[in-house]
Amino acid sequence: MTTFVQSIRYEDRVLTILDQTRLPQEEHYEVIADLAQAVEAIKQLRVRGAPAISLFGGFVLVQEAYRFEAALPVYKQALLETSATLLATRPTAVNLRNVLNQLNPIIQDGTSVEEIRERLEKRTVALYDQDAQTSRQIGIHALELFQSGDRILTICNAGSIATAAYGTALAPFYIAKERGIELSVFASETRSLLQGARLTTWELQRAGIDVTLITDNMVAHTLKEKQIDAIIVGADRITRNGDTANKIGTFQLALLAQAFGIPFYVAAPLSTFDFSLVSGDAIEIEERDPQEVTTVQGIATAPEGVAVFNPAFDVTPHTFITGIITELGVITQPNEETIEQLTGLQPLG
Repeated sequence: MTTFVQSIRYEDRVLTILDQTRLPQEEHYEVIADLAQAVEAIKQLRVRGAPAISLFGGFVLVQEAYRFEAALPVYKQALLETSATLLATRPTAVNLRNVLNQLNPIIQDGTSVEEIRERLEKRTVALYDQDAQTSRQIGIHALELFQSGDRILTICNAGSIATAAYGTALAPFYIAKERGIELSVFASETRSLLQGARLTTWELQRAGIDVTLITDNMVAHTLKEKQIDAIIVGADRITRNGDTANKIGTFQLALLAQAFGIPFYVAAPLSTFDFSLVSGDAIEIEERDPQEVTTVQGIATAPEGVAVFNPAFDVTPHTFITGIITELGVITQPNEETIEQLTGLQPLG
């Protein structure tokens, strides 16, 4: 079994994160002291990745539950307000909402402060352990789609540091490594914050997995010249018809995959599905600070005052997706019907 870097640690009721903004230059762990610091860590991407953010949010709620003291009605209200504050940090990913929806009833139905604390902690630890197993299952199912020697391209970082372990889009590469299967990864750098360059190459290289870095504008040429066999990406929200929100630049990869006749896969746990949304048109797309585009690690790369458009995500229509890889298996030609058949989830309406 692979030994993973833990991006989130919860030990003896102390919550610690790996500050991913400092990678790859420095592995710095930050102790989270309160809600304000936690919110800042999410917004500044010190902790990132939809599954990791959801687990982090759960542990923050647990930490606040042990920190706060009040009579039961006031205590419950304070924790529910904490939950709402966490939910508002980043609007596009759905995993955090799904975790909080499991934890909020524990608060609402609790009969004592101590009961709420204990149940929140037990449930969040279980969710963390479950995420690691879920990610491993995604990797096992994904690996069935590839052959030894395949060259596979990915974007952003849907790896072990974006989950409890293994990752989603990167999970098959860890499983392949465990089984002695040779796969080559091509990582798109992922402007504007370079998660592919800073994070994906860092964690794969650390694990001894073959990885090659390219810039975002090299993708078409790379698909042709390096004879890429498939593209695999993660997801932040998948609607009930299979439309998928992921890191900005994902949609253009899907278009190129279709042009080159290669499969385009999305790897995501069931917690990333949002059946309350009919299609990707309803997904709120987060827009971030213009300085993320006009500077690179504090160095200006554009003239001051230039107009900037900086969406953090885009939406890939389901018609461009060959398959969605979940912990239950692969949804081929994803649409509302095929998603329901595999997951057993019931669409709304």
